[in-house]
Amino acid sequence: MEALAMPFIFIYHVVRYILLTPKRILNYAHTGFLSIIDKLSRGKVTEKRQAKKDEDKAILKVESMMNASKLNAKEQIVLDKEPVSSFRYKVKGSNGKIISGTFEGPNKDEVKFFLQNEGYEVIEVVPRKFYDVDINIGGKFTAADLSFSLTQLSTYLKAGIALIDSVRILEKQSEKAEQRKIYQKVVYELLKGQDLSTAMEKQGDKFPTLLVNMIKTAELTGDLTSVLDDMADYYTSKEETRKAMVSAMTYPIIVLCIAIGVVIFILVSIVPSFVSMYEDNDAEIPAITTFVMAASDFIVNHYMIVILVVGISVGAFVFLYKKIRGFRKNVQLVLMHIPVASQIIIYSEVYNFTKTFASLLNHGVFITDSMEVLAKITNNEIYKELVAKTIINLNKGANISESFKGSWAFPVAAYEMIVTGEKTGQLGLMMEKVANYYQVLHKTLVKQMQSFIEPLMIAFLALIVGTILLAVVVPMFDIYGKIQ
Repeated sequence: MEALAMPFIFIYHVVRYILLTPKRILNYAHTGFLSIIDKLSRGKVTEKRQAKKDEDKAILKVESMMNASKLNAKEQIVLDKEPVSSFRYKVKGSNGKIISGTFEGPNKDEVKFFLQNEGYEVIEVVPRKFYDVDINIGGKFTAADLSFSLTQLSTYLKAGIALIDSVRILEKQSEKAEQRKIYQKVVYELLKGQDLSTAMEKQGDKFPTLLVNMIKTAELTGDLTSVLDDMADYYTSKEETRKAMVSAMTYPIIVLCIAIGVVIFILVSIVPSFVSMYEDNDAEIPAITTFVMAASDFIVNHYMIVILVVGISVGAFVFLYKKIRGFRKNVQLVLMHIPVASQIIIYSEVYNFTKTFASLLNHGVFITDSMEVLAKITNNEIYKELVAKTIINLNKGANISESFKGSWAFPVAAYEMIVTGEKTGQLGLMMEKVANYYQVLHKTLVKQMQSFIEPLMIAFLALIVGTILLAVVVPMFDIYGKIQ
């Protein structure tokens, strides 16, 4: 019987194996599919983590470049290893005017020789005392200063005047003592055989990083006057944009200051006299009057606390904004999501970015070097991150446009122009067109905001003052009713 049953048992197992084979295949496929998905997800997580690390590194690189530019002057002194002392001088100019100032040099004789070589009649040169501090501070060149100076310098060079003599003319016609001193230092470096870009770079942060890099490029190509003209136009455009913003904000700031002054005057001088009158007549005090009276009493009795709180708050905000990157980024994010203000900020940043990028590209600066310069000229953390992503993409061999694709802080029209520029090989020209377009948009929006904000501020002032006056007048009706 067992011998007869063996064939049937064998056939049963074969049939069972054949029937179960699809199930096994599906199980193996399912297991394999899960394994592949798991590897892919781990790979994506690893890739995201790596991309995040790369982005953080790029941002740190951007910040280190900004810090390096600020410490550049100190580094130059260390590299030169030239002992420098500070001297105070008094000289007579060619027009007979007595000029006093300070200058740094290795010794008294060299400073005296330098001043004589500059055409001054030296009256005295003495080492500065430890308590001798310059009254003139700052000395940074504004966009208006640079626009005028660069135009003048280009004109002198085109007229055949030597570079060092051209800078001397700028020094002598400068009305600001600190800027005159900077020009003197530039002339001093040029006499030592330094290039103009190096001489300007040694002045620390007095000259913009963009200008120094553009002049450095011009020195390599031998086209200094063309670059000076382009930079003069660039800073002229920046100054026009700045003036438009100042003009738009002047009126509302004045109105706001007047509103605050009027409110404080009413609360401190007028409301207390009415409070005593209400108390003497047992007038019924509504809630709005109670609030105004409480505010008046607090300001009168605790004005020092109010001043301290306001001063500390403003100081803390400014300190955190300047020193803490995360705080600065969050403030900028909030501002860039406020209606109208967001468009003004974005248009301004896009204009500065594309205008600077176009200037760099049109004068033969490599894209990677351009990105390093762009990282130094913006204080907006959102755009710094975009530049950092661009640096990462360039290192990976990707296009510039990949960094701006889908970014809420970079308009679609500007992105499409970058893509077009990359495809046609005319990125510099496209960036210039984008800059001109967004400059016009920015100016138009600023004018519209100015027209809108003036009546709004008047209404705001009327509302505040009207509310306080209403709070003062309402209890008088109760007093009048009791008299009747």
